[in-house]
Amino acid sequence: MSAREAVLRAALKVVGEQGVAGLTNRRIVAEAGVSLGSLTYHFPSQTELLHEAMLLFASEEAKKLTGLADTHRTDGISVEQAAAAVEQVLEQMTFTTDDIAPLELYLQAGRDPELRDATQRCFAAYDELATTILAALGVPDPQRLAGPVVALIAGLQLRRLATGEAPATPASTALTMLIRGSGA
Repeated sequence: MSAREAVLRAALKVVGEQGVAGLTNRRIVAEAGVSLGSLTYHFPSQTELLHEAMLLFASEEAKKLTGLADTHRTDGISVEQAAAAVEQVLEQMTFTTDDIAPLELYLQAGRDPELRDATQRCFAAYDELATTILAALGVPDPQRLAGPVVALIAGLQLRRLATGEAPATPASTALTMLIRGSGA
């Protein structure tokens, strides 16, 4: 792994552990195992570092989600089966620093417009996966419903992270209600 990539991965780890406010050059170089000069050579500003870290995450997430979407293009699953699969994935999340860092960066993008193109790429990949699965389910106009489905899932993840427990209404029930309510 190059020094540049090590710095990006270290930044994501520090953000996941300490939040964006805890992102210091000392923490990054200690985690990355590089010199301060190497950090500032590759990333002259923290905004640029956060932007590139988010792009790295978005690129890796898009690859992962594209692979998932490809496996569901021809599956003949029901709405209930798809919702149950999503719920199972949500229940298995442990909220490690790798899971928390993107949430921190999404919030930071709300404060820093320079990060928004990277977060838009990430949400475009989520929307594409949702659109693919919704189309496989036979949902009419799946692009229209993809954003609300992604928002519901993201909201459920955030709620579980913030409260430490699953909501009273299971994710599978909420997703099924949303999809069935859309006329699917």
